[in-house]
Amino acid sequence: MSSYKIYRDQLETFEDVIQHLDSYGVGFLAVVNRDETLYGIVTDGDIRKALLQQKRDIDTIINKAPITLHYSTPRSQIVSYLQSKRRLHIPLIDDAKILKQVFLLNDLNFEYKPNKVVIMAGGLGSRLGDLTKDTPKPMLEIKGKPILEYIVDSFKNQGFNKFIFCVNYKKEVIESYFGDGSRFNVSVEYIVEEKRLGTAGALSLIADDCFEDPFFVVNGDVISNIEYQHVLDFYNSNKAEAVMCTKELSHTNPYAEVYFDDQKNLISLKEKPTKIFHINLGVYLLHPKMTTLLPTNEFYDMPNLFLKAKSQEHMVKVFNVNEDWVDIGKPVDYHKISDD
Repeated sequence: MSSYKIYRDQLETFEDVIQHLDSYGVGFLAVVNRDETLYGIVTDGDIRKALLQQKRDIDTIINKAPITLHYSTPRSQIVSYLQSKRRLHIPLIDDAKILKQVFLLNDLNFEYKPNKVVIMAGGLGSRLGDLTKDTPKPMLEIKGKPILEYIVDSFKNQGFNKFIFCVNYKKEVIESYFGDGSRFNVSVEYIVEEKRLGTAGALSLIADDCFEDPFFVVNGDVISNIEYQHVLDFYNSNKAEAVMCTKELSHTNPYAEVYFDDQKNLISLKEKPTKIFHINLGVYLLHPKMTTLLPTNEFYDMPNLFLKAKSQEHMVKVFNVNEDWVDIGKPVDYHKISDD
């Protein structure tokens, strides 16, 4: 973890600011109070502006209202944010505004991982009605960028750059936009489904020697901030052969639940009970041999693959995530996230 910080009371002159900024060599300096709370930041740009305006007062130079992110923000989200704002660094703070880290894009070591990512992008999106009349669901735009690009970015920003798109409905729209992936600094291959094959069936069309390492499978209509490396670590540490990502949700019944026996005798009442359950997120990590369990070129859904693997005593695991996740299955989902 890099600090790139200086205490406010250590800065007495304009030259002090320049000296400390130069000593780190990243064009960024975080200024903190003695209780480690963030006082402000100084960048090379602030120095240039001060020189042009002939300002030397330290408190005038320091940006005391910088953009920050919470230190618990997933790395992929931080990277996406910095790229969208064309910034190279950002302070990460906690709830008490204590500086926990200065995150620098230049600090990232992008040794791309060998694991491939298969994105199921062939669905009709019929539940979205007219929204998908001329556009495949994964290509619906949110803030000017297709859903599919958000998914690609979430993996790319964590070091995964090998993708396979399973396409069917209006595949030419997807192929025209992404091409071979080079425009996005990734590699994209295509598997064309001549008929609907569900959320797993298209895997049977991929060559047997395509996967040497465990690979991700993701539905083409989900956007999340999942830390995929954590999923991979869980897979390896548990010697798993199939991992399904899940998320805990709760639902509160607005009514009282009434319990009674076979003779209609009242047993008890429970006012507005809350039930906890876990949902399948449509994000999976599979051992290459899992594809051998699939029928060739037949409709097959991923939950059935997991049940079949379990019945054959393969090591099937569940990984519960806490990060944000949204499934864009209905118009209300699409409009909600578009406005978020």
